[in-house]
Amino acid sequence: MIGYVVRRVLQMIPVLFGITLVVFVLLRASGDPVSLMLGEEASEAQIAQLREAYGLDRPLYEQYAVYMGDLLTGDFGRSIRYNNQPALEVVLERLPATASLAAMALVYAILISLPAGIIAALYRRRIPDQIASFLSVLGQAMPNFWLGIMLILVFAIWFGWFPVSGREDAYAVVLPGLALGASLAAVLTRLLRSSMIEVLSQDYIRTARAKGIGPTAVMLRHAIRNALLSYLTVIGLEASSLMAGAVVTEQVFAWPGIGLLAIQAINSRDMAVVQTIVILAALIVMLVNLLVDVLYSLIDPRIQHV
Repeated sequence: MIGYVVRRVLQMIPVLFGITLVVFVLLRASGDPVSLMLGEEASEAQIAQLREAYGLDRPLYEQYAVYMGDLLTGDFGRSIRYNNQPALEVVLERLPATASLAAMALVYAILISLPAGIIAALYRRRIPDQIASFLSVLGQAMPNFWLGIMLILVFAIWFGWFPVSGREDAYAVVLPGLALGASLAAVLTRLLRSSMIEVLSQDYIRTARAKGIGPTAVMLRHAIRNALLSYLTVIGLEASSLMAGAVVTEQVFAWPGIGLLAIQAINSRDMAVVQTIVILAALIVMLVNLLVDVLYSLIDPRIQHV
């Protein structure tokens, strides 16, 4: 297992290298941040001076070589928008907010989908299954920004139970977490229902029942355990993509995370901050996928990574 983890970590290096190259080229092709900083009234001399100060007057390959050299020493560049602060410092200040939002959304999704998916499978084609299926389709159909606005209108404005925006209150994460996790809960519910139905029709389930094993033991020892493999796969994939979905949610709730920071950095062409966000997001995605692969062996010992 240790050798497998080491190989997976080493495989991340060329992937991160490719991501940095693509993002670097696309950002440079998107426009000149110096013109945006100085405005239309700036003289050619002022523009040339600032471009030279940020190294933007050099050839693209030379800029990339300098950037990668700095990156290997832990220097992600400096933010144009945030008073020349280190870009990594700016992003790490916002990362806990997005992490807490994504964690809350994931908790919502698991707490809703686990019982809903199991109950829907056990009561297939009956009222509980129909209710769960209807709510799953509804959850996938509703855009998270619309759901966020409705949650604010009902629970923040009408009832006044939660703050409208921001992160100052301890309960402020409740509504944005629900808005972000609703669609994931719907996906996981449908997936777990399908997996449970497939597992419950297998021969070893019928054999276990024929041996006199109780329904609860059959569910816990055999059905749920095997159905969770595909469920866990989707959790890993979707959990790492919650950061992308958090961009819209953070906009709606004015949540001070890296999603809102990314929008601000893109609008101001703060290339160092955008590059740092993309690199960290890619690293998180790869680490979460690695964690899911490791968890496979813990859930089902028959799966061995070599």
